[in-house]
Amino acid sequence: MKGITLLLSFFFLFGSVRGQKANYEQAERFGKMKFGMLAGSLEVRPNYIGESDVFWYTFKTGDGVRYYYVDPKRGVKRELFDRKLLAKKLEEVTGEVVREEALSLRSVRVKEGGRAVEFKYAKRCFEYDVKENVLVQVEEEVHNSPVKRGEVLFGKSSPDGAYVAYVKRHDLYVMRVKDSVETRLTTDGERYFSYGKSDSDTSGNVGTTRAEWFGDSKKMYVIREDLRKVGELPLISSNGDRPTVQAYKCALPGDEHVPQYEAAIFDVTTGKQVKVKMEKWKDQLLWLSYAGKRSDQLFIQRKKRTRDELEICAVDTETGEVRVVIHEKGKPYLNDELYSIAYLNDASEILWWSERSGWGNYYLYDNQGRLKNQVTSENWTSGRIVRIDTVGRTLYFEGHGQVEGGNPYYARLNRVNLDGKGKIKMLTPEEGNHKVTFSPSGRYIIDTYSRPDQAPRNVVRDVSGKLLFTLERPDLNNLYAEGWREPECFTVKAADEETDLYGVMWKPMDFDSTKRYPVIAYVYPGPWTEYIPLDFEFSSPSGAPQLAQLGFVVVCFGNRGGSPYRGRDYHCYGYGNLRDYPLADNKYGLEQLIARYSFIDGTKVGIFGHSGGGSMTVAAICTYPDFYKAAVASSGNYDNTIFDYGWSEIHHGIKEVTKEGKVSFEFSIPVHLELAKNLKGHLMLVTGDADDTVNPANTSRMVHSLILAGKDFELVVLPGQRHGYMGLAKEYYFRKMWRHFERYLLDE
Repeated sequence: MKGITLLLSFFFLFGSVRGQKANYEQAERFGKMKFGMLAGSLEVRPNYIGESDVFWYTFKTGDGVRYYYVDPKRGVKRELFDRKLLAKKLEEVTGEVVREEALSLRSVRVKEGGRAVEFKYAKRCFEYDVKENVLVQVEEEVHNSPVKRGEVLFGKSSPDGAYVAYVKRHDLYVMRVKDSVETRLTTDGERYFSYGKSDSDTSGNVGTTRAEWFGDSKKMYVIREDLRKVGELPLISSNGDRPTVQAYKCALPGDEHVPQYEAAIFDVTTGKQVKVKMEKWKDQLLWLSYAGKRSDQLFIQRKKRTRDELEICAVDTETGEVRVVIHEKGKPYLNDELYSIAYLNDASEILWWSERSGWGNYYLYDNQGRLKNQVTSENWTSGRIVRIDTVGRTLYFEGHGQVEGGNPYYARLNRVNLDGKGKIKMLTPEEGNHKVTFSPSGRYIIDTYSRPDQAPRNVVRDVSGKLLFTLERPDLNNLYAEGWREPECFTVKAADEETDLYGVMWKPMDFDSTKRYPVIAYVYPGPWTEYIPLDFEFSSPSGAPQLAQLGFVVVCFGNRGGSPYRGRDYHCYGYGNLRDYPLADNKYGLEQLIARYSFIDGTKVGIFGHSGGGSMTVAAICTYPDFYKAAVASSGNYDNTIFDYGWSEIHHGIKEVTKEGKVSFEFSIPVHLELAKNLKGHLMLVTGDADDTVNPANTSRMVHSLILAGKDFELVVLPGQRHGYMGLAKEYYFRKMWRHFERYLLDE
């Protein structure tokens, strides 16, 4: 019956749009395009031969799959074998017709020097001598996969294999392997304050522990999360014979009771337990920072609830005493998204990322917390660590915004001496988002870079950045023949008329520059990221490219307060106002595009987004009710007082107050509910009823406010769906969105 109802819903959606302007046929054709089959390979994925830097790879284009062999040291790049010759040999052996352009081998293994190739074809195993053009059938090798140390049927094995650790009824146990003697190490484990990874086990069955072994197998360490006093949020499940209420723990902004943390160390031979003396700040957070090979090396991070101060502490594993190694303050909050720390040479040095200068840079400390030197000191963001050569004393890292006039979101590979001497060298200068891998020796780099409007380029470089080989490029001819077009990149100014905002525009495949199209903005406000495409892609989880095929221009661009890649001032712009900070930039950016392009109809503006984007969508149509005509907001956090305490408190700001020696916290935030009275346009709200990320109560409260304000709107509830919609429900959501924008932006 449920299936019939769903099919009728789809029939209603499609049956009701006959004769309308929306190009449903084109949108459906776009959605059914087999992009991978039409385009073939995009990126080179190297398969290294043994421990050498020599590799082979496959690449599929319009004429089938080809196999390549690369030896960077000798300067050799060639096809691994002649496809025509191998196809003929396979015909002789198998008696079947083998077309070279359809040749596809499985389980390929290339021998040293590339002289011979082992593979499977037609369920038979072969070895092919490339030089002599000799093909022989061989017996299939049986590879017995030995059980690796640390892999056991249950629990966690110690590195030396002598013990196994596990939990029962939330307490920690170890078993000595040689005689199966079991020792109970704790008696204080309970639900929501467990030594296990799951809070649900009360059966006594063996479960996985969150405790971890030191490298010498002498001790274990654990950081437990105490959720016992944390409040719950409910979800109503419609599964089963009757609806049930499910609840999950969730601390809300300003709550008195939030997760608490405790760290402990266990000596498995004596059973001794040592509590780590990490207490300092009320409601602090604890994370493991580093555990060494020896059981006397442990570093734990603690951070204030206000998220503007943290410390790295070295732990004495015998006494539980701690020593502060690094202390960091960052106003208005510390950047979690790019925060990075690396321990070099078993913690003899610490490489630390900080925004203390306003830009993300790296600093080198000794293990006593003394600053040795600043490694990078640029007015652009030093990003993710890619590789550290401790012998050569070299750091390889991603840089953002280092090219004047370039897109600051794109990652480029850089290298610099760890002693901070000498200039930073950019190794991948081309405009695009670079994804790199190093060869086993670290002497060579496989670099794949692309942009939303440029298919990936695959190259091989040495570690100085010198280009050695240009590898294969994707073949998009079949895609173009189907009418596909890549999106276009653009920039607009923020509302301050100074800051550049970067974006992407999708047009329908039958785009006609003499026509005028409604414009729809796909939005996400940040502040920990921006959902702006940086890489080449055919479609998007947002559905934006497919939505454009109905007859819209769909755009996505950033706003101040968004990405952390652009420095502290940019990503902290929205601090203190999670509701309003991105709105003026989106409106002003759209106004510039409307003035710039005659094919955009500025009287028909739509907006949509999911999660934070849904929140921004509702705020936008209610703040600028005469500008946005139609909006679709899905799973939005419209009331951040009932959203996760960590995210809301970090980015809006919670104040620590001390009165009469007692510390408490104050939190207040504007919510969307008070904006409901401003709605003029056409709003659709969507939520899954099983969303334990943004509780459906957010949508219910928004609905209640709209009802009280006497506003007309549409509500779609997707049964059983969590924060990310899946399967038929996701397809249904997309089609409801299509129909909404068609009705209010395309229909006269």
